[in-house]
Amino acid sequence: MPTIPPDSARVSQQEAHRAREWAESFGSDPGRYDRARPRYPDALVRAIVAAAPGPDVLDVGCGTGISARQFQAAGCNVLGLDVDERMAEFARRRGGLEVEVAAFEAWDPAGRTFDAIIAGQTWHWVDPVAGAASAARALRPRGRLALFWNVFNPSPEVAAAFAAVYREVMPTWNPWARPALAAYPALFAKMADGIRAADAFSDPERWRFDWERPYTREEWLDQVSTGGDASQFSPAQLDELRDGLGAAIDSIGGRFTMPYAAIAITAART
Repeated sequence: MPTIPPDSARVSQQEAHRAREWAESFGSDPGRYDRARPRYPDALVRAIVAAAPGPDVLDVGCGTGISARQFQAAGCNVLGLDVDERMAEFARRRGGLEVEVAAFEAWDPAGRTFDAIIAGQTWHWVDPVAGAASAARALRPRGRLALFWNVFNPSPEVAAAFAAVYREVMPTWNPWARPALAAYPALFAKMADGIRAADAFSDPERWRFDWERPYTREEWLDQVSTGGDASQFSPAQLDELRDGLGAAIDSIGGRFTMPYAAIAITAART
């Protein structure tokens, strides 16, 4: 599922927002994306809602509406925003969401303001400085900007099994060769620096919520194609990768539990 481009790819994590075609690749199969991508822990949603001064939420990069539906269920009024009309249309049909199509940095809120602006697994596709400035203009006083990601935190057994497959199929890129959490601090620092550059927010905080999700073999293989990096590989490579991962999961019992760390970078509009 990694949606942040790998270090060895053509763009760095810090410059992911310059590779918008990756972000726009998700709409090729919105049904799979919505079905396979993990949700966010309820504790994260509750914390953001409690920290916002009211219920009006803008979901930047809402995709198929995964996080938007969770915030709706928590009592929020959610407006979605996404660059991909295919994802937006799915979100409208799947969850009855109101969704507008635009890049956030260029989006015109038309005088509207919000109590919270959220971005689940998407802010790395947004210019961190221009995005924070846009958020400052669209937030009410004390409004909450909350950027969050699900980060894999697998057991050593699962990490080793998956790393072996990637070494065989994609030797130039192995997301399981080191702990996934080790790849994110630079990204989080870049996002926090962008918020500080807007000079309109409290000092960013980092929140962490640990949770886990069980996967069957089929469920894990379903989500392999939903990362932005998948668009860079040929169908044959993806088939080989899924075959290898399927065999690896079979070798550890046909199912496993993936621990996640849900990390939020958040600040209040001053």
